[in-house]
Formats: sequence, C-alpha cells, structure tokens
Amino acid sequence: MKRSVAILLPFIVSACATAPQGSDLPQTPPVASASGLERVLGRDARALVALFGEPELDVREEQARKLQFAGPICVLDAYLYPKGGREPVVTYVDARQPDGRDIDRASCVAALAAAHRR
Repeated sequence: MKRSVAILLPFIVSACATAPQGSDLPQTPPVASASGLERVLGRDARALVALFGEPELDVREEQARKLQFAGPICVLDAYLYPKGGREPVVTYVDARQPDGRDIDRASCVAALAAAHRR
C-alpha cells in the first residue's frame, strides 16, 4: 500500500500543479438578455427616431433595415424586419462602445435616449 501511494504521489501532485488558474478558465460568453430593451424591441423606425434622434446610418436590404445611432458612450445597431406584411419593427439590437468593446445593450439604449433629451 505504501509503495502504491509513493508511486502515485508524483502524479497527484503534478495534477494539482497543472490545474487551470482563474485566468486560464474558459470564458463564458455573456448572456444576451432582452431586459431593459422594451423601449426599442418591437418598435418601428419612427419610434426610434423619436427616442434617439436621426440615425447616423440607415441601411436597407430588401425588406430588412438597420438603423445605427451613435453617441459619446456607445453605438447602437437596431435591426428591423417586417412581421406579417406590416411595417418593419426592431427584432434585435446590438451595442458597443465607440472603440468597439462590448457594452450592455440596455445601458446603451438608456444613454442614447438621455443624450437625445438634452
């Protein structure tokens, strides 16, 4: 018994020594929540312009449309698609900081709306 423990001890110690450290653990991607996006999801282009002002970019491709709103805090891309033959509405939004880093979408919506009210 002592001999088998002596043989296995180096393997046990090396396994502990090579365990992933905090920064080596796989990163879990952020969960995209719709919470806080009620002001934009399901809204049409007119509602977005009323909320944020004129878009920086308006791209149309067939029936789809992308409106981009930018401010000092973030850039928001709103993707509008028609539903049941009606006017296109926002079905998805994406947000990033001006330098391209991720930012919470709901925070970006709030920041852009506040900047437009000023």
